[in-house]
Amino acid sequence: MRIIHTSDWHLGRTLHGVDLLEHQAAYLDHLIDLVRTESVDAVVVAGDVYDRAIPPVPAVELLSDTLRRLAEHTTVVLSSGNHDSAVRLGFGAAVMRPEIHVRSAVAGVGTPVVLPTAAGAPPVLAYALPYLDPDACRRTLADDDEPLARSHEAVTAAALARVSGDLVARRRTAPGTRALVMAHTFVVGGDASDSERDITVGGVHSVRSGLFAGQGLDYVALGHLHGPQTVAVPGDDAPVARYSGSPLAYSFSEMHQKKSTVLLSLGGGTADVGGDVAPEIELVPAPVPRRLGEVRGTLDEVLGAAGDDHVEDWLRVVVTDTARPRDLVAQVRQRFPHALQIHHQPDRPAGREAISVVAAHHDPLDVARDFVDHVTGQAPTPAENEVLRTALEAAAASERSA
Repeated sequence: MRIIHTSDWHLGRTLHGVDLLEHQAAYLDHLIDLVRTESVDAVVVAGDVYDRAIPPVPAVELLSDTLRRLAEHTTVVLSSGNHDSAVRLGFGAAVMRPEIHVRSAVAGVGTPVVLPTAAGAPPVLAYALPYLDPDACRRTLADDDEPLARSHEAVTAAALARVSGDLVARRRTAPGTRALVMAHTFVVGGDASDSERDITVGGVHSVRSGLFAGQGLDYVALGHLHGPQTVAVPGDDAPVARYSGSPLAYSFSEMHQKKSTVLLSLGGGTADVGGDVAPEIELVPAPVPRRLGEVRGTLDEVLGAAGDDHVEDWLRVVVTDTARPRDLVAQVRQRFPHALQIHHQPDRPAGREAISVVAAHHDPLDVARDFVDHVTGQAPTPAENEVLRTALEAAAASERSA
Protein backbone atom coordinates (compact mmCIF):
# COMPACT_ATOMS: atom_id res chain seq x y z
CA MET A 1 0.00 0.00 0.00
CA ARG A 2 1.22 3.46 -0.92
CA ILE A 3 0.33 6.30 1.45
CA ILE A 4 1.13 10.01 1.37
CA HIS A 5 1.83 11.65 4.72
CA THR A 6 1.55 15.42 4.85
CA SER A 7 0.59 18.01 7.45
CA ASP A 8 0.65 21.67 8.48
CA TRP A 9 -0.84 23.16 5.33
CA HIS A 10 -1.88 26.26 7.33
CA LEU A 11 -4.30 27.37 4.62
CA GLY A 12 -4.92 31.10 4.92
CA ARG A 13 -1.51 31.95 6.36
CA THR A 14 0.53 34.96 5.32
CA LEU A 15 4.30 35.50 5.36
CA HIS A 16 5.13 38.99 6.65
CA GLY A 17 2.03 40.33 4.93
CA VAL A 18 2.33 38.27 1.73
CA ASP A 19 -0.77 36.22 0.91
CA LEU A 20 0.36 32.60 0.43
CA LEU A 21 -2.93 31.06 -0.72
CA GLU A 22 -1.87 31.00 -4.37
CA HIS A 23 1.32 29.16 -3.44
CA GLN A 24 -0.55 26.79 -1.13
CA ALA A 25 -2.90 26.01 -4.02
CA ALA A 26 0.14 25.20 -6.19
CA TYR A 27 1.35 22.71 -3.59
CA LEU A 28 -2.07 21.07 -3.45
CA ASP A 29 -2.08 20.78 -7.26
CA HIS A 30 1.32 19.09 -6.92
CA LEU A 31 -0.12 16.76 -4.26
CA ILE A 32 -3.01 15.72 -6.50
CA ASP A 33 -0.63 15.06 -9.40
CA LEU A 34 1.52 12.94 -7.08
CA VAL A 35 -1.51 10.91 -6.01
CA ARG A 36 -2.35 10.19 -9.64
CA THR A 37 1.13 9.45 -10.97
CA GLU A 38 2.21 7.31 -8.00
CA SER A 39 -1.10 5.42 -7.66
CA VAL A 40 -1.43 6.46 -4.03
CA ASP A 41 -3.98 4.50 -2.00
CA ALA A 42 -4.44 7.03 0.82
CA VAL A 43 -3.45 10.54 1.91
CA VAL A 44 -3.13 11.26 5.64
CA VAL A 45 -3.01 14.88 6.79
CA ALA A 46 -1.77 15.16 10.38
CA GLY A 47 -3.35 18.41 11.51
CA ASP A 48 -3.16 22.18 11.05
CA VAL A 49 -5.06 22.11 7.80
CA TYR A 50 -6.09 25.73 8.42
CA ASP A 51 -3.94 28.43 9.99
CA ARG A 52 -6.57 29.64 12.44
CA ALA A 53 -9.82 28.55 14.03
CA ILE A 54 -11.95 30.78 11.77
CA PRO A 55 -10.26 30.53 8.36
CA PRO A 56 -10.89 33.02 5.54
CA VAL A 57 -13.48 31.99 2.96
CA PRO A 58 -10.93 31.47 0.12
CA ALA A 59 -9.04 28.99 2.34
CA VAL A 60 -12.24 27.04 3.02
CA GLU A 61 -13.03 26.99 -0.68
CA LEU A 62 -9.52 25.77 -1.50
CA LEU A 63 -9.78 22.90 0.99
CA SER A 64 -13.23 21.92 -0.29
CA ASP A 65 -12.04 21.83 -3.88
CA THR A 66 -8.87 19.93 -2.95
CA LEU A 67 -10.79 17.24 -1.08
CA ARG A 68 -13.20 16.85 -3.99
CA ARG A 69 -10.33 16.35 -6.42
CA LEU A 70 -8.44 13.99 -4.13
CA ALA A 71 -11.56 11.88 -3.55
CA GLU A 72 -11.66 11.11 -7.27
CA HIS A 73 -8.39 9.19 -6.94
CA THR A 74 -7.77 8.11 -3.34
CA THR A 75 -8.90 7.94 0.29
CA VAL A 76 -8.17 10.96 2.50
CA VAL A 77 -7.86 11.03 6.30
CA LEU A 78 -7.66 14.46 7.96
CA SER A 79 -7.14 15.16 11.65
CA SER A 80 -7.33 18.52 13.40
CA GLY A 81 -4.29 20.36 14.76
CA ASN A 82 -3.80 23.06 17.37
CA HIS A 83 -4.42 25.81 14.78
CA ASP A 84 -7.66 24.23 13.57
CA SER A 85 -11.05 24.47 15.21
CA ALA A 86 -11.91 20.81 15.72
CA VAL A 87 -15.62 21.62 15.58
CA ARG A 88 -15.41 23.67 12.38
CA LEU A 89 -13.03 21.30 10.60
CA GLY A 90 -15.19 18.33 11.55
CA PHE A 91 -18.48 19.97 10.56
CA GLY A 92 -20.29 17.85 7.99
CA ALA A 93 -17.88 14.91 8.34
CA ALA A 94 -20.79 12.49 8.65
CA VAL A 95 -22.18 13.44 5.24
CA MET A 96 -18.93 13.72 3.31
CA ARG A 97 -18.05 11.40 0.46
CA PRO A 98 -17.01 7.93 1.67
CA GLU A 99 -13.43 8.58 0.49
CA ILE A 100 -13.06 11.54 2.90
CA HIS A 101 -12.58 10.95 6.64
CA VAL A 102 -12.27 13.95 8.98
CA ARG A 103 -11.30 12.97 12.51
CA SER A 104 -11.58 15.77 15.05
CA ALA A 105 -13.44 14.12 17.95
CA VAL A 106 -11.32 12.91 20.88
CA ALA A 107 -13.77 10.16 21.80
CA GLY A 108 -13.05 8.32 18.53
CA VAL A 109 -9.27 7.98 18.88
CA GLY A 110 -9.49 4.20 19.32
CA THR A 111 -11.53 3.65 16.17
CA PRO A 112 -9.43 3.54 13.00
CA VAL A 113 -10.16 4.37 9.40
CA VAL A 114 -9.88 1.08 7.52
CA LEU A 115 -8.01 1.94 4.35
CA PRO A 116 -9.02 0.13 1.14
CA THR A 117 -6.65 -2.69 0.16
CA ALA A 118 -6.44 -5.17 -2.69
CA ALA A 119 -8.55 -8.33 -2.43
CA GLY A 120 -6.93 -10.80 -0.06
CA ALA A 121 -4.41 -8.29 1.34
CA PRO A 122 -4.23 -7.75 5.12
CA PRO A 123 -6.05 -4.71 6.47
CA VAL A 124 -4.31 -1.36 6.85
CA LEU A 125 -5.58 0.88 9.65
CA ALA A 126 -5.14 4.61 10.18
CA TYR A 127 -5.71 5.81 13.75
CA ALA A 128 -6.19 9.58 13.49
CA LEU A 129 -5.54 11.42 16.74
CA PRO A 130 -6.70 15.05 16.67
CA TYR A 131 -4.68 17.60 18.59
CA LEU A 132 -5.11 16.56 22.22
CA ASP A 133 -5.40 19.66 24.37
CA PRO A 134 -4.92 18.43 27.96
CA ASP A 135 -7.46 20.87 29.40
CA ALA A 136 -10.10 19.81 26.86
CA CYS A 137 -9.66 16.03 26.93
CA ARG A 138 -8.09 14.93 30.21
CA ARG A 139 -11.53 13.87 31.44
CA THR A 140 -12.72 12.41 28.13
CA LEU A 141 -9.72 10.07 27.91
CA ALA A 142 -9.71 9.07 31.58
CA ASP A 143 -10.80 5.51 32.41
CA ASP A 144 -12.53 6.60 35.60
CA ASP A 145 -13.86 9.75 37.24
CA GLU A 146 -10.36 10.97 38.08
CA PRO A 147 -9.04 13.28 35.33
CA LEU A 148 -5.66 12.60 33.77
CA ALA A 149 -2.61 14.67 34.64
CA ARG A 150 -2.57 18.08 32.96
CA SER A 151 0.08 17.31 30.36
CA HIS A 152 0.38 16.38 26.71
CA GLU A 153 2.15 13.16 27.63
CA ALA A 154 -0.67 11.97 29.87
CA VAL A 155 -3.43 12.46 27.31
CA THR A 156 -1.33 11.08 24.45
CA ALA A 157 -0.49 7.95 26.46
CA ALA A 158 -4.19 7.44 27.22
CA ALA A 159 -5.11 7.82 23.54
CA LEU A 160 -2.39 5.37 22.48
CA ALA A 161 -3.66 2.86 25.04
CA ARG A 162 -7.02 2.91 23.27
CA VAL A 163 -5.30 2.53 19.91
CA SER A 164 -3.24 -0.43 21.14
CA GLY A 165 -6.25 -2.16 22.68
CA ASP A 166 -8.25 -1.89 19.47
CA LEU A 167 -5.31 -3.01 17.32
CA VAL A 168 -4.62 -6.11 19.42
CA ALA A 169 -8.27 -7.15 19.15
CA ARG A 170 -8.35 -6.67 15.39
CA ARG A 171 -5.14 -8.64 14.84
CA ARG A 172 -6.67 -11.65 16.58
CA THR A 173 -9.13 -11.98 13.70
CA ALA A 174 -7.00 -10.42 10.94
CA PRO A 175 -3.32 -11.45 11.29
CA GLY A 176 -0.91 -9.29 9.36
CA THR A 177 -2.88 -6.09 9.90
CA ARG A 178 -0.70 -3.02 9.38
CA ALA A 179 -1.33 0.17 11.34
CA LEU A 180 -0.26 3.79 11.47
CA VAL A 181 -1.18 6.52 13.91
CA MET A 182 -1.51 10.21 13.10
CA ALA A 183 -0.54 12.57 15.95
CA HIS A 184 -0.28 16.34 16.05
CA THR A 185 2.11 17.03 18.90
CA PHE A 186 5.66 17.98 19.88
CA VAL A 187 7.68 14.79 20.32
CA VAL A 188 10.92 15.10 22.29
CA GLY A 189 13.84 15.10 19.89
CA GLY A 190 12.16 17.12 17.15
CA ASP A 191 13.70 20.37 15.91
CA ALA A 192 11.26 23.28 16.17
CA SER A 193 10.94 26.42 14.02
CA ASP A 194 9.85 29.97 14.87
CA SER A 195 6.53 29.65 13.06
CA GLU A 196 4.94 26.93 15.20
CA ARG A 197 2.45 28.05 17.81
CA ASP A 198 3.48 27.24 21.38
CA ILE A 199 1.37 24.40 22.80
CA THR A 200 2.67 24.56 26.37
CA VAL A 201 0.05 23.54 28.92
CA GLY A 202 0.91 23.25 32.58
CA GLY A 203 4.58 23.67 31.75
CA VAL A 204 4.69 20.39 29.77
CA HIS A 205 4.40 20.81 26.01
CA SER A 206 6.06 17.65 24.69
CA VAL A 207 5.73 13.86 24.76
CA ARG A 208 8.43 11.20 24.86
CA SER A 209 8.95 9.32 21.62
CA GLY A 210 9.02 6.10 23.64
CA LEU A 211 5.24 6.34 24.06
CA PHE A 212 4.88 5.07 20.49
CA ALA A 213 6.98 1.93 21.11
CA GLY A 214 5.34 -1.35 22.05
CA GLN A 215 1.98 -0.39 20.54
CA GLY A 216 2.28 -2.65 17.48
CA LEU A 217 2.41 0.33 15.11
CA ASP A 218 4.24 0.40 11.80
CA TYR A 219 4.40 4.15 11.26
CA VAL A 220 3.73 7.36 13.19
CA ALA A 221 2.63 10.25 10.95
CA LEU A 222 3.48 13.33 12.98
CA GLY A 223 2.33 16.91 12.53
CA HIS A 224 3.11 20.25 14.25
CA LEU A 225 6.83 20.78 13.59
CA HIS A 226 7.46 22.44 10.23
CA GLY A 227 10.86 20.89 9.51
CA PRO A 228 10.74 17.47 7.81
CA GLN A 229 12.56 15.01 10.08
CA THR A 230 12.64 11.53 11.51
CA VAL A 231 12.20 11.09 15.26
CA ALA A 232 14.02 8.17 16.89
CA VAL A 233 11.74 5.82 18.85
CA PRO A 234 13.58 3.56 21.33
CA GLY A 235 12.79 -0.12 21.82
CA ASP A 236 12.58 -3.34 19.83
CA ASP A 237 8.95 -2.89 18.74
CA ALA A 238 9.55 0.66 17.51
CA PRO A 239 7.68 2.13 14.56
CA VAL A 240 9.14 4.59 12.08
CA ALA A 241 8.12 8.07 13.27
CA ARG A 242 8.40 11.11 11.08
CA TYR A 243 7.31 14.73 10.78
CA SER A 244 6.32 15.46 7.20
CA GLY A 245 6.88 19.17 7.85
CA SER A 246 4.96 22.04 6.29
CA PRO A 247 4.82 22.21 2.48
CA LEU A 248 5.93 25.87 2.47
CA ALA A 249 8.34 27.86 4.62
CA TYR A 250 6.39 30.02 7.07
CA SER A 251 9.28 31.89 8.72
CA PHE A 252 12.90 32.79 8.03
CA SER A 253 13.94 30.11 10.53
CA GLU A 254 12.81 27.62 7.86
CA MET A 255 14.81 29.08 4.97
CA HIS A 256 17.28 26.18 4.89
CA GLN A 257 14.70 23.40 5.23
CA LYS A 258 14.03 21.19 2.21
CA LYS A 259 10.26 20.91 2.10
CA SER A 260 8.85 17.60 0.94
CA THR A 261 5.97 15.14 1.00
CA VAL A 262 6.36 11.68 2.51
CA LEU A 263 5.52 8.78 0.18
CA LEU A 264 5.16 5.72 2.40
CA SER A 265 5.01 2.09 1.24
CA LEU A 266 3.70 -0.57 3.62
CA GLY A 267 4.40 -4.22 2.77
CA GLY A 268 3.10 -7.46 4.29
CA GLY A 269 2.64 -7.88 8.03
CA THR A 270 2.80 -10.47 10.81
CA ALA A 271 0.18 -11.60 13.25
CA ASP A 272 1.36 -10.17 16.55
CA VAL A 273 3.13 -6.90 15.93
CA GLY A 274 3.70 -4.53 13.06
CA GLY A 275 4.94 -5.69 9.70
CA ASP A 276 8.06 -7.80 9.34
CA VAL A 277 9.03 -5.54 6.45
CA ALA A 278 10.00 -2.02 7.48
CA PRO A 279 8.04 0.77 5.80
CA GLU A 280 9.76 2.27 2.79
CA ILE A 281 9.94 6.07 2.76
CA GLU A 282 10.56 8.36 -0.18
CA LEU A 283 10.69 12.13 0.21
CA VAL A 284 9.19 13.92 -2.77
CA PRO A 285 10.41 17.55 -3.00
CA ALA A 286 7.67 20.15 -2.69
CA PRO A 287 7.49 22.98 -5.24
CA VAL A 288 9.25 26.16 -4.12
CA PRO A 289 7.24 29.26 -5.11
CA ARG A 290 10.00 31.65 -4.11
CA ARG A 291 13.14 31.06 -2.07
CA LEU A 292 13.68 32.58 1.35
CA GLY A 293 17.07 34.16 1.87
CA GLU A 294 19.11 36.62 3.88
CA VAL A 295 21.67 39.21 2.81
CA ARG A 296 23.88 40.83 5.43
CA GLY A 297 26.52 43.54 5.06
CA THR A 298 26.99 47.23 4.55
CA LEU A 299 24.50 48.90 2.26
CA ASP A 300 27.09 49.06 -0.52
CA GLU A 301 27.77 45.33 -0.13
CA VAL A 302 24.07 44.44 -0.02
CA LEU A 303 23.28 46.51 -3.11
CA GLY A 304 26.36 45.11 -4.81
CA ALA A 305 27.56 41.62 -5.57
CA ALA A 306 26.35 40.15 -2.25
CA GLY A 307 22.75 40.56 -3.35
CA ASP A 308 23.08 39.40 -6.96
CA ASP A 309 21.69 35.89 -6.29
CA HIS A 310 18.77 37.11 -4.16
CA VAL A 311 16.93 39.67 -6.28
CA GLU A 312 13.88 37.41 -6.72
CA ASP A 313 13.90 35.92 -3.20
CA TRP A 314 11.65 36.64 -0.27
CA LEU A 315 14.41 38.35 1.62
CA ARG A 316 15.59 39.44 5.03
CA VAL A 317 18.09 42.27 4.61
CA VAL A 318 20.41 43.19 7.47
CA VAL A 319 22.44 46.39 6.90
CA THR A 320 25.48 46.75 9.15
CA ASP A 321 26.67 50.32 8.42
CA THR A 322 27.75 52.19 11.56
CA ALA A 323 25.25 54.96 10.83
CA ARG A 324 21.81 54.28 9.43
CA PRO A 325 21.96 55.02 5.68
CA ARG A 326 19.66 57.68 4.30
CA ASP A 327 16.52 56.27 2.59
CA LEU A 328 17.52 52.76 3.66
CA VAL A 329 14.17 51.09 3.04
CA ALA A 330 13.61 52.77 -0.33
CA GLN A 331 17.06 51.82 -1.58
CA VAL A 332 16.70 48.20 -0.49
CA ARG A 333 13.22 47.80 -1.97
CA GLN A 334 14.34 49.26 -5.27
CA ARG A 335 17.01 46.55 -5.48
CA PHE A 336 14.96 43.73 -3.89
CA PRO A 337 11.23 44.03 -4.71
CA HIS A 338 10.39 41.02 -2.53
CA ALA A 339 12.28 42.09 0.60
CA LEU A 340 10.08 41.23 3.60
CA GLN A 341 12.32 42.38 6.48
CA ILE A 342 14.82 45.24 6.46
CA HIS A 343 16.95 45.76 9.57
CA HIS A 344 19.71 48.16 10.49
CA GLN A 345 22.05 46.32 12.86
CA PRO A 346 25.47 47.99 13.08
CA ASP A 347 28.40 45.72 13.81
CA ARG A 348 29.49 46.87 17.27
CA PRO A 349 31.80 45.58 19.98
CA ALA A 350 30.02 43.51 22.60
CA GLY A 351 30.63 46.23 25.18
CA ARG A 352 28.21 48.56 23.40
CA GLU A 353 25.31 46.29 24.35
CA ALA A 354 25.59 47.17 28.04
CA ILE A 355 22.33 48.51 29.43
CA SER A 356 22.48 52.02 30.91
CA VAL A 357 20.19 52.93 33.78
CA VAL A 358 18.48 56.29 33.31
CA ALA A 359 17.75 58.08 36.57
CA ALA A 360 15.98 61.33 37.36
CA HIS A 361 19.25 63.19 38.03
CA HIS A 362 20.59 62.53 34.52
CA ASP A 363 20.67 65.44 32.11
CA PRO A 364 17.90 64.82 29.51
CA LEU A 365 20.18 66.09 26.78
CA ASP A 366 22.83 63.50 27.71
CA VAL A 367 20.17 60.77 27.65
CA ALA A 368 19.03 61.88 24.20
CA ARG A 369 22.61 61.95 22.93
CA ASP A 370 23.25 58.45 24.27
CA PHE A 371 20.10 57.23 22.54
CA VAL A 372 21.19 58.63 19.20
CA ASP A 373 24.60 57.03 19.66
CA HIS A 374 23.00 53.67 20.52
CA VAL A 375 20.65 53.69 17.52
CA THR A 376 22.97 55.09 14.85
CA GLY A 377 26.33 53.86 16.12
CA GLN A 378 27.85 57.34 16.35
CA ALA A 379 27.51 60.43 18.51
CA PRO A 380 25.20 63.19 17.23
CA THR A 381 26.76 65.92 15.12
CA PRO A 382 26.81 69.55 16.36
CA ALA A 383 23.77 70.28 14.20
CA GLU A 384 21.92 67.26 15.65
CA ASN A 385 22.94 68.34 19.14
CA GLU A 386 21.32 71.71 18.49
CA VAL A 387 18.10 70.04 17.28
CA LEU A 388 17.96 67.89 20.41
CA ARG A 389 18.62 70.91 22.67
CA THR A 390 15.90 72.98 20.97
CA ALA A 391 13.37 70.13 21.21
CA LEU A 392 14.07 69.53 24.90
CA GLU A 393 13.84 73.23 25.75
CA ALA A 394 10.52 73.47 23.89
CA ALA A 395 9.18 70.44 25.79
CA ALA A 396 10.27 71.91 29.12
CA ALA A 397 8.66 75.28 28.28
CA SER A 398 5.44 73.51 27.35
CA GLU A 399 5.36 71.71 30.71
CA ARG A 400 5.92 75.00 32.59
CA SER A 401 3.06 76.72 30.79
CA ALA A 402 0.63 73.81 31.21
